[in-house]
Amino acid sequence: MVLLREDHRDQQTSRLVFDGDLGLLRDRTVAVIGYGNQGRAQAIVLRDNGIRVIVGNIRDHYWDRAVKDGFEVYNIGDAVRRADIALLLLPDEIAPGVYRESIEPLINNRRGFILCFASGYNIAYGFIKPPQGVDVIMVAPRMIGWGILERHRQGRGYPVLIGVAQDSSGMALEYAKAIAKGIGAIGLPGGVAVISSFEEEALLDLLSESTWSPMLIAAMEAYFDVVTENFGVSPEAAILELYASGELAEIGRAMAEIGFYEQLKLQSRTSQFLHLTRARNFYKIARRIVEREALKIWSGKITREWSPDLASGRVILERLLRIAMRSRMAEYEDRLYRALGRR
Repeated sequence: MVLLREDHRDQQTSRLVFDGDLGLLRDRTVAVIGYGNQGRAQAIVLRDNGIRVIVGNIRDHYWDRAVKDGFEVYNIGDAVRRADIALLLLPDEIAPGVYRESIEPLINNRRGFILCFASGYNIAYGFIKPPQGVDVIMVAPRMIGWGILERHRQGRGYPVLIGVAQDSSGMALEYAKAIAKGIGAIGLPGGVAVISSFEEEALLDLLSESTWSPMLIAAMEAYFDVVTENFGVSPEAAILELYASGELAEIGRAMAEIGFYEQLKLQSRTSQFLHLTRARNFYKIARRIVEREALKIWSGKITREWSPDLASGRVILERLLRIAMRSRMAEYEDRLYRALGRR
């Protein structure tokens, strides 16, 4: 991986974009490849914004859903052949195989074709290598699919990272901005695009999934085991305290709306004191873990554990999922959620 632009290090505001030119997408056909959560949301919003959209997918229930939603649906190769722009919205682990089989042969000599990704992973690590003459851009929403549709209904935007890996037309960044506007991210209240890169997006995304998020899982599991095994706390009460009550979700929402530190003021002084003093105790340990994982990601070592073609990674994942679902915490969670009518 190569770090993004050094010249923007001290010019943070220059990396923020609040609007784009939808005119660049008029009279063009956009193929949304993959009709999962992101694909469906982006296709619907693009269409609502007056852009011609077709869908490329295998024949499965996602195909049927796209037809029900009123889209023209084709196999992936036919969709790419009919389009000027392709949004590759497939899971990272299957995208390289689909690209090699159904996309690459059709764009090798398509100068001016635009290939857009919602994740930096496959370009950053070289699992997909588009041909010269094609614009390769990234429009990566920091929002899940249903959230995109909800904000679209509310007339609100959301954050997105945009970047360029290959600018054959000289207009690649402008196309990224236009697509960001087309999918409802910018040009609306609350919307902003941050100029980034495939490498930066991959680092940030993988680092979150390798550090604070699993630390949170480990802390919750340790908390549950200690209070139930050592202190006789009821498992149901422990799970409610951890997350089932919805308090954690409300704290997360407050972080997003008013900021990480401002939301502390919504909590009691006892809570503030314990959060801030204990955070200092954990900081050095957490920093060492973050630095270690960041180096693994930046160097590419992470792909030896997990990559689109690594069968061992899938075997490990499936085993760990089975172990997690058989844990005491998962067992009591299932009982509690059934009692609450959530399952």
